[in-house]
Amino acid sequence: MRLLVVEDERELAESLRRGLVAEGYTVDVAHDGVTGLEYALTEGYQAIILDLMLPRLNGFLVCARLRESKVATPVLVLTAKDGEYDEAEALDTGADDYLTKPFSYVVLLARVRALLRRGGEPTPALLRVGDLVVDQAQRRCSRGSTAITLTAKQFSVLACLARRANAVVGKAEILDEVWDAAYDGDVNIVEVYIRALRLGIDVPFGVRSIETVRGVGYRLVDGRG
Repeated sequence: MRLLVVEDERELAESLRRGLVAEGYTVDVAHDGVTGLEYALTEGYQAIILDLMLPRLNGFLVCARLRESKVATPVLVLTAKDGEYDEAEALDTGADDYLTKPFSYVVLLARVRALLRRGGEPTPALLRVGDLVVDQAQRRCSRGSTAITLTAKQFSVLACLARRANAVVGKAEILDEVWDAAYDGDVNIVEVYIRALRLGIDVPFGVRSIETVRGVGYRLVDGRG
């Protein structure tokens, strides 16, 4: 799942990015309101973490303009301003939740998960492709009764395929969803993760559930037939 953090305190922004990436999320970061709004309008995010006191364009206006543009991505507002009127204004301009600095990182993660359950992801948390189960909420994978251990990035690639089961997903689409906007490396990095996934979810079970569609991308199927 891809998140956007819009925060001008660079140390805090980097801390949030590192923590969220460690939880398996793909994270883009913007340090001012104008850049954050551009990202949010042009990229596909499942949730946005938005500071209110931003340079160039404050968080109230960013949120209002997103809603004016019919962008329904859930927004969690972060602010050092502790007051009921600020909270009310943030919610009235379209924010979905509100957290005052300093905050507990554990609580922030719980709030993000709640936003994703409510509206950030149109697919169910539990995805099944044959006997392969991909649990997006717990970030766990199993085939039948056997749990499969994957790295955070491997799981994100698998979830990307599972959300589009039986459809072809291009390398560029996987790269765009799983890697952050700052990545400018070789698109063939996707092949490395597909190979690792096959070793984890297919080879030990004698199935072939990840198909290569040459020149196009990959498709996740039942694979038991």
